[in-house]
Amino acid sequence: MQTIADRLNSAQKGIDQAANNAHRPPKSVKLLAVSKTKPVSDIMEAYEAGQRMFGENYVQEGVEKVQELSHLDDLEWHMIGPTQSNKTKIVAEHFDWVQSVDREKIARRLNEQRPDSLPPLNVCIQVNIDDEDSKSGVSLSELDALVTFIESQERLILRGLMAIPKANPSEEQQHKSLVKLKELFDHYHTSLSNFDTLSVGMSSDMAEAIQHGSTMVRVGTAIFGKRD
Repeated sequence: MQTIADRLNSAQKGIDQAANNAHRPPKSVKLLAVSKTKPVSDIMEAYEAGQRMFGENYVQEGVEKVQELSHLDDLEWHMIGPTQSNKTKIVAEHFDWVQSVDREKIARRLNEQRPDSLPPLNVCIQVNIDDEDSKSGVSLSELDALVTFIESQERLILRGLMAIPKANPSEEQQHKSLVKLKELFDHYHTSLSNFDTLSVGMSSDMAEAIQHGSTMVRVGTAIFGKRD
């Protein structure tokens, strides 16, 4: 039976192979282990195997894990799920990154509520790349305005873009979406000094995302197994 360490190793090998196939250095793609709904014991197994970056989707569950593992000062916690305005304070106080910022109100509250005792909060803008009604994310027409606003906030650092492309797309649709994301990323990367992250790709589409420039893949099932 495979352990979490085994699966983590397999995921990393998959990333390295995909990067190699895309003629990119393996270290150009980071692995974010998505630990939502999984117990702290699973996170500790991954930690002991060398993983340091973890992503959570649910605010209260994530904060409880951050607090329980606060003695480990080299962990990096990413909020990747939707953040409601009534939860921004607790997110700003506990997480290192928020990848799901999709409107000015959330960015403003995160900036105002980020404690001065902590470094500025790293944020990514979630883009609704396929314009799906069921998905969170800023529309392409509103992206420039949100970039400009976040750049003006002293307690936030705009690190890049995050997206969840359409599930089970055609090859043509997948290619089109990933190409558009890379174009957007390159556009801002050339003009913004801290803009270095394109967070796209999960267990099922990791290789394709890396082929199209992803710098961070979010992998849960392939590391921790199916969710209960």
